[in-house]
Amino acid sequence: MTREADEKPPQTAMGGQWWQPARHAERRVLLLERNRIQARIRCWLAEEGFTEVDPAGLQVSPGNEAHLHAFRTSAIGNDGAAREMYLHTSPEFAMKRLLAAGETRIHAFSHVWRNRERGALHEPEFTMLEWYRVGEDYTRLMEDIQAWVRLAAPVGMLRFRGRDCDPALPYERVSVAEAFSRYAGIDLLASMDGAGVTDAAALAASMDREGIRHMPGESWSDLFSRVLSERVEPHLGMGRLTVLDHYPASEAALARRVPGDARLAERFEVYACGVELANGFGELTDPVEQRLRFAEEMEIKARVYGETYPIDEDFLAALALMPAAAGCALGFDRLVMLALGAPRIADVIWVPAG
Repeated sequence: MTREADEKPPQTAMGGQWWQPARHAERRVLLLERNRIQARIRCWLAEEGFTEVDPAGLQVSPGNEAHLHAFRTSAIGNDGAAREMYLHTSPEFAMKRLLAAGETRIHAFSHVWRNRERGALHEPEFTMLEWYRVGEDYTRLMEDIQAWVRLAAPVGMLRFRGRDCDPALPYERVSVAEAFSRYAGIDLLASMDGAGVTDAAALAASMDREGIRHMPGESWSDLFSRVLSERVEPHLGMGRLTVLDHYPASEAALARRVPGDARLAERFEVYACGVELANGFGELTDPVEQRLRFAEEMEIKARVYGETYPIDEDFLAALALMPAAAGCALGFDRLVMLALGAPRIADVIWVPAG
């Protein structure tokens, strides 16, 4: 999810401790509307033939993305022995096991946990709406999100920090490369070879020409993220939803590559008012390639943060049975926040993390 520089500790924008009666009375109007939005989306999903599932939050691996940080704990067995476990950063691994087991359309409103994240757009515990469609193209997920945004704000605008996004308008779809050219003046694909191998020096040189600061020794991924957050994201989702599509394959560890172009992956993100709402994939189902990508992600994590997370072998075994599918995760609290014009996601969470 998009990062903001804020950001004060766990007080809501309405001030004070959330459980004070006067503060709760102010928040309750928003919280009841949150329930209504969730009910409308649940009804839509049921009509579309989705089965709601409830993945466990405690897992042997929280996920293997380099820049996501998990909460670690110990599970004590009947014999008193401790086993290291994690609260998941996404229900993805569990839900893909269900696809391997034979489910075809599933969704979950899951509590997920991400460490090192707190601010107007971040809470360490939040609600993610994740869903999968077996045998369907990943672009179908973009249509789902458009429908849900309209359910969340049926007669109004999405709003955040003076920016508006009209859910009634059809979404704009733009590739990452096109967005880099349009908003940063950078030819992103020129810093990649035909196999998708990236060249940090070439990207750094392009940033120098455009006056975009960077630090010596930053990786291509670091530079990519800097340009995206500083020059591209502030322009996305203004007036209407923006679907940012065709991410570089190196930035899409869980997505399959675009047919005919090994540089790119079937990954997209959806933005409203400059805020990232959702992250979707045409899902990678090759366990051998997935293992390699996880290993690469953990190498980055070890280098940058000095830690790694275990590979979930049971997940990789299930991946071999998983059919072709498209899947996406949407920050439900963020959607509610924008639909209701709240300044912080803590304002639309019933019990914010302490």
